[in-house]
Amino acid sequence: MSNTMKAARWHAANDIRVEQTEIPVAGKKQVKIEVQFTGICGSDLHEYTHGPMLIPFDKPYPLNGHQGVTTLGHEFSGIVSEVGEGVTNVKPGDRVVVEPLFKNPESPFIANGEYNLSEPLGFVGLTSNGGFAKYTVVEDYMVHKIPDTMSFEQGALVEPAAVAVYAVLQSGLKLGDSCVIFGAGPIGLLCVQAAIAAGSPNVIVVDVADKRLEKAKEVGATHIINGKSKDIPAQIKKLTNGGADVFLDAAGVQATYDNGIKSLRNGGTAVLVALFGKPVTHDAFDQVVREITVKGIIAYRNIFPQVIQLIDSGRMPVEKLVTQKIKLDNIVADGFEALVSNPSQVKILVDING
Repeated sequence: MSNTMKAARWHAANDIRVEQTEIPVAGKKQVKIEVQFTGICGSDLHEYTHGPMLIPFDKPYPLNGHQGVTTLGHEFSGIVSEVGEGVTNVKPGDRVVVEPLFKNPESPFIANGEYNLSEPLGFVGLTSNGGFAKYTVVEDYMVHKIPDTMSFEQGALVEPAAVAVYAVLQSGLKLGDSCVIFGAGPIGLLCVQAAIAAGSPNVIVVDVADKRLEKAKEVGATHIINGKSKDIPAQIKKLTNGGADVFLDAAGVQATYDNGIKSLRNGGTAVLVALFGKPVTHDAFDQVVREITVKGIIAYRNIFPQVIQLIDSGRMPVEKLVTQKIKLDNIVADGFEALVSNPSQVKILVDING
């Protein structure tokens, strides 16, 4: 039996190669997974176009020594094929998804359950080898079982769905609250589903791409607004009876930030979900006199079991986001390049065994 496998590996910006690499072995407290489906994430795309960003290139990632060329992919589902010494939560044959956040055992944030705030920040597929390969090895605390009723395609969307559900929870959105979402990429569209699942009867989506807005309507948005149109805050205030209760920024640029804050009712809450590429300017006086809450979030915590339930019960039909399934061999042309150039592509899944 061969001890190598195909993997999509990041070498440098605009240089991802599908090549043979060694099959990893599960160490102590580690789980080896035979990957089924892996989604291409916005952060994978950033590494492809502008990397290295989170990939440790100049010095090793302190928690595991990983550095340099990296197998990407952190949104994936699979089957446990081997467990290392001391693993008790899963066994070979279990159907699983991975919560790809590394936890620094020495961080004070681990003890209080806020493990997404522990430093140094690290993710499978960025600060370790990930899921664009036949096999990958992860820490045992990252692995969650999924029910037999959930498809592996749905499983590959648990991780991005967790970002959206966490964003909505952190916003404090209550039953009946209105919600405006700027950015109709995968995370923005999942935020639509999460806001609806949380009881928002009025979900407005703003984006500059008409194809993305059509998709927003398809996944349940109540209203859509083209980001190039005039006076967006006034349009939103009209649709929400004076301003939205919650604004989620899933685009992360100055224009979306400004328009979103202006679209809020006094006393409303803004949650910054996107990884902002550049600093934004902020009107603190306006925030004070309008009593606006502005909150940043990173990833998620303590939420995967609920997200798995939401998807499995049909309350978050995440499969509607999938616009294409491709083979690992074609990941650059049909995956990364398609996402860069074609706004009608939303979530592309790589069928690892396809």
